[in-house]
Amino acid sequence: MYLTRPIPGRTNTGWSLAGQIPAGPWPYKYRQPRDCWDRSGVTRAPVGSDDARPYAEPVPNVRPARESDVARIHTLVVELATYERSADQVRATADQLRTALFGTQPAAYALVAEAGDEVVGFALYFRNFSTWEGVHGIYLEDLYVKPEHRGAGHGKALLGSLAALAVERGYARLEWAVLDWNQPSINFYRSIGAVPLDEWTVYRLSGDPLLHVARQARDESA
Repeated sequence: MYLTRPIPGRTNTGWSLAGQIPAGPWPYKYRQPRDCWDRSGVTRAPVGSDDARPYAEPVPNVRPARESDVARIHTLVVELATYERSADQVRATADQLRTALFGTQPAAYALVAEAGDEVVGFALYFRNFSTWEGVHGIYLEDLYVKPEHRGAGHGKALLGSLAALAVERGYARLEWAVLDWNQPSINFYRSIGAVPLDEWTVYRLSGDPLLHVARQARDESA
């Protein structure tokens, strides 16, 4: 049983990274308790709660992404880049994303958060490796929830699902980056116990500098 694609004739209740690591059943279900719904399907406060406000949506449901989700995930990627003031830097197409997530050798994996039948958020991640810990970790590339669905627990459910996967697999870390001006996200991450690596600075080679270094290495080895 695999994260990215179901095996024909079998239920897709387990995960595998790169199609190689068998896994047990999905560790957690983010479902609204039955007593939080009335017969009309409208959510209400749980039994015993003093909160009389109508609830906008049920407790988040998180599941592995399906290939049919690719177009929606790509749209959310662009929305995230727009929020991060970097929409002009998005070059990935939906077809590239489909290959990355559901190709013969997946480069990344994704979870989606649903409100009803609508995908309202996603987490896209891949495995990394720590030479200090001696085991894999998870690197969270993107985490995004649509603005109108924030505050309902979707982001926390996505992160919780990834944390559960890491613990289940014996991984040591769940890591990600955040823009230093994104204070709402920083506050949220600190609230769940995540710590900033203030002593580290991320470096990147891309574009012309990447080509220059590659050509230099090639010329020196010729």
